[in-house]
Amino acid sequence: MNNARVSLVVFDWDGTVMDSIGRIVSSMQSAARLTKLVVPSDHAVKQIIGLSLDPAFDILFSNLTAIKRQQLFEHYRDQYLIHDTTPTPLFDGVETVLKQLKDNNIKLAVATGKARKGLQRMFDETGLASYFDFSRCADEAQSKPDPDMLKQILAKLAIPAEQAVMVGDTSHDMKMAQAIAMPRIGVTHGVHDAEVLNQYQPKAIIDSIPELLGVL
Repeated sequence: MNNARVSLVVFDWDGTVMDSIGRIVSSMQSAARLTKLVVPSDHAVKQIIGLSLDPAFDILFSNLTAIKRQQLFEHYRDQYLIHDTTPTPLFDGVETVLKQLKDNNIKLAVATGKARKGLQRMFDETGLASYFDFSRCADEAQSKPDPDMLKQILAKLAIPAEQAVMVGDTSHDMKMAQAIAMPRIGVTHGVHDAEVLNQYQPKAIIDSIPELLGVL
């Protein structure tokens, strides 16, 4: 890719910027147990990371009643925020890369399956908010892999899709960028491996965020 043509880099959050996969998996399994539902496997939960919670619940748990859905949501929220102590560190080199991209006058954004409150909490904990020009969350747009989040980001920042890059670790990220012919880069340190990511014709596949600087 030609760095001069890249005006915007859009990052997924969970599994791309932050290593939160372990906590998501264990929180979802605990929530299922508390709601008296069949506990999904690690693999099954990993596949829904990046989606909004409603479609994620539909995939993991069949025939949920409205009451069970609400209970599951509340248990998951409480597990993730309060009870589950699985660490959620930033992946190595993330802040250094964000700083270098900003220093190169590249705009940065986030497109995440988190709700706005969840992303704001992560911004507050990590101190990364100042690097990002805009963000779109699960409660502000259609769930991935619908490209609605990316369309809103591109419109807000007035940047055409061909001058932007989506960076993510799941097929959901790749699909939504592919849907609007937006260049994309897969990251293998999250949910999906290179074989899965390659199905969506990414411009590159990297094993760590610092490698991003070499392929832009």
